[in-house]
Amino acid sequence: METSELIKKVRKIEIKTRGLSNNIFAGQYHTAFKGHGMAFSEVREYQFGDDVRDIDWNVTARMNRPYIKVYEEERELTVMLLVDVSNSLHFGSIGCMKRDMVTEIAATLAFAAIQNNDKVGLVFFSDKVEKYIPPQKGRRHILYLIRELIDFVPESTRTNISVPLEFLTNAVKKRCTAFVLSDFITDDDYRNALTIANRKHDVVSIQVYDRRAVELPDVGLMKVRDAENGCDMYVDTSSKAIREAHHRKWIESEERRRESLTKSRVDSVSIRTDQDYVKALMGLFAIRN
Repeated sequence: METSELIKKVRKIEIKTRGLSNNIFAGQYHTAFKGHGMAFSEVREYQFGDDVRDIDWNVTARMNRPYIKVYEEERELTVMLLVDVSNSLHFGSIGCMKRDMVTEIAATLAFAAIQNNDKVGLVFFSDKVEKYIPPQKGRRHILYLIRELIDFVPESTRTNISVPLEFLTNAVKKRCTAFVLSDFITDDDYRNALTIANRKHDVVSIQVYDRRAVELPDVGLMKVRDAENGCDMYVDTSSKAIREAHHRKWIESEERRRESLTKSRVDSVSIRTDQDYVKALMGLFAIRN
């Protein structure tokens, strides 16, 4: 992509997604994704009902009356965005391409994070970890992430969701909040990797899908290409049996995905490319409060 065109795209996404995070998500994000651990804040005089284990004996001895230590939640988080860059994301029949929506959602979450003084990192994955950008703070870092989200070209075309989850478990030492952004079109069984990752970190699943993954239109003979293996084939969409088989395949895939998320205790949201992702994210934040 030309540098001037890339800059325009980055700026356009920044204006839209920063506005969303400033005006809509600020409070909801803060309460939905809480800090982990407590930091010392101050001491105050003991009151009836306080936990005696919090008494500061040094201050108590100096003041000749009991004082306790007051702690507050450590608000700073590390946020990791695990972004699917496999070829299946380069599709969109209505609204926009899946990858475009994933980019906007990731940028919105990133701006919401830095607004709360959180660090943000990024993992691009296909069937391997394509690129890792360590967590940092600040607007300049977020603009770099957005540029990469727009312009990154993966080496592989396929998907394996276990790979970035295993990387997250092994490479990110401090507990973080990790968003997995993908269409979840994959043959790998990622439940075990998801369960282990969610024990160490707070993993959240964001599925972006196209309505044509759910149902085929009745438009006669259609040439389709498998984005991940490059194979072309013709499908007779006028056949009710073929359309029903396509829909059944989607239902079965969704049942496997939901079962994996439920058993791994991972919060999730599913967003169609012709729907409002803002409303969907607000719903996700609400269930975590």
